[in-house]
Amino acid sequence: MAWIRTVSDDEAEGPLAQFYAQARERAGRVFNVVRVQSLNFRSMRAGIALYHETAIAESPLSRALREMIATVVSRANNCHY
Repeated sequence: MAWIRTVSDDEAEGPLAQFYAQARERAGRVFNVVRVQSLNFRSMRAGIALYHETAIAESPLSRALREMIATVVSRANNCHY
């Protein structure tokens, strides 16, 4: 498995610290799939916005169907996320 440096909760400052706090409030923790983007906050924010638009925002497809599609694509790509 690859190792990628991430910013820990203790190291996070400014907008990243605020984002981590919101994530912990919402989900109880900061998931690694998000944390792995922590060295570039602008990129992380854009990635989260893309996820929101494709998985959560209003769509003709139900959220459950979009999650199933994401699961199938992840499995086809041998990605455990």
